[in-house]
Amino acid sequence: MTVHDFRLPDLGEGLTESEIVEWHVAVGDRVTLNQTLADVETAKAIVQLPSPFAGIVAAIHAEPGTTVQVGAPIVSIEVAADVALASSAGDASPAAEVPPAWAGSAPPVSTLAAPESEAPSAAEVAEPAAERQSVLVGYGPAVETGRRPRRKARSLPERSADRSTVGGPAGSGGGAGRGPNAPRGAALATPPVRKLAHDLGVDLSEVDGTGDSGQVTRADVTRFAGSGRAAASAPSTTGAPGARADGRPAEVRHPIKGVRKATAEAMVRSAFTAPHVTEFLTVDVTASSELLARLKARGKSASMLALVSKALCIAVERNPSLNARWDESSNEIVELRDVGLGIAVATPRGLLVPSIPDAGSMTVPQLADAIRELAATARDGRTPPSSLSGGTITITNIGVFGVDAGTPIIVPGEAAILAMGAVRRTPWEFEGGIALRDVMTLSVSFDHRMVDGEQGSRFLTDIGGILNDPASVLALV
Repeated sequence: MTVHDFRLPDLGEGLTESEIVEWHVAVGDRVTLNQTLADVETAKAIVQLPSPFAGIVAAIHAEPGTTVQVGAPIVSIEVAADVALASSAGDASPAAEVPPAWAGSAPPVSTLAAPESEAPSAAEVAEPAAERQSVLVGYGPAVETGRRPRRKARSLPERSADRSTVGGPAGSGGGAGRGPNAPRGAALATPPVRKLAHDLGVDLSEVDGTGDSGQVTRADVTRFAGSGRAAASAPSTTGAPGARADGRPAEVRHPIKGVRKATAEAMVRSAFTAPHVTEFLTVDVTASSELLARLKARGKSASMLALVSKALCIAVERNPSLNARWDESSNEIVELRDVGLGIAVATPRGLLVPSIPDAGSMTVPQLADAIRELAATARDGRTPPSSLSGGTITITNIGVFGVDAGTPIIVPGEAAILAMGAVRRTPWEFEGGIALRDVMTLSVSFDHRMVDGEQGSRFLTDIGGILNDPASVLALV
């Protein structure tokens, strides 16, 4: 038997570190080739790491919540001698040579219990090494072995029979509380929920899950954190000598890492590199609201964000300097013909800006569907890193929070970002009188190195004109 270290691979996009979110195996477990070992969180997404070896887990080198540098060993696996011999012919650490393309096709994360299966047979353990380890599965072509790799079954937490009711009626399947001396198993929760619990200083083993099969939900974690019970079980979250009168800590500290760290670095870099100019325009969008109502009545997907996105794509064709990047190496401004439309999405892990490729070729219903799928994927932590690097211009919808206007910071590498405020029913001048109209404020920030004030103003007024009168696009040239 030979022990092989599995080192944290380079997951692409120049990422140098990742945080261990959850282990799916424990020391002593037998693992198969391609079996998921752990979920890791990069600065952009949550990714599953498949095993490059078949063998027995000898050691785990990083606990959940630990940030690990690329190339550092995270788990050691004891491999049979025949596999070790086959491995010696190539790289002893195949994880160090992960093709960057794999990061863009990361499978969705799942922590649901796997169906129970029997242990591998002796024939399976003794299958030829070349068949089991000819390629690093998960980072390259699939291995055809004639069998699906088996995963060790994960059992649900033990549940006490005499539990009292807390947070839900008895027999509701997860809403009951535990007695103070009741045994507790590992909490069943998805990686985003575990991340939220970590940020709030909540011990998941203390939370009563109300989801299917006792799964802990985001609402369970938030309710527990607000109940005051988290203060007793959480790690040291306060630097103050005491607590408030209601028992809560005087302050809560959140580590700056993952998405939050990447966002902070990007915003500082943008603010102090690109000279920002922000302009505002308030528009009567009643005609756009009426168009959306007609589209929805016909069963079409539609939203104001999708309509603004379409107006932006049309305006970019007339003002290409807003869809550009600054090439320092060649001292050139590069205008881009296709629109990679970035959509700023608020997630439990922080701000993400995934993009819709070639958004200019899409209709309003197609954009609405793409935005909805993009946002859901980002909030679930399933956005592949490749979707976070193809943006050319960005929209942020601050109106969804009831905000009228703002001064957004440009995403590094882009020339402009558009913020759309809330649509409000407001007294407005209309056809020589005053009427209640749907009104919205738009604001655009642009990089003054690439975009002159005239170009930025025309871009903004083009968008406003389309939203004021959607039929006007027929007359645009």
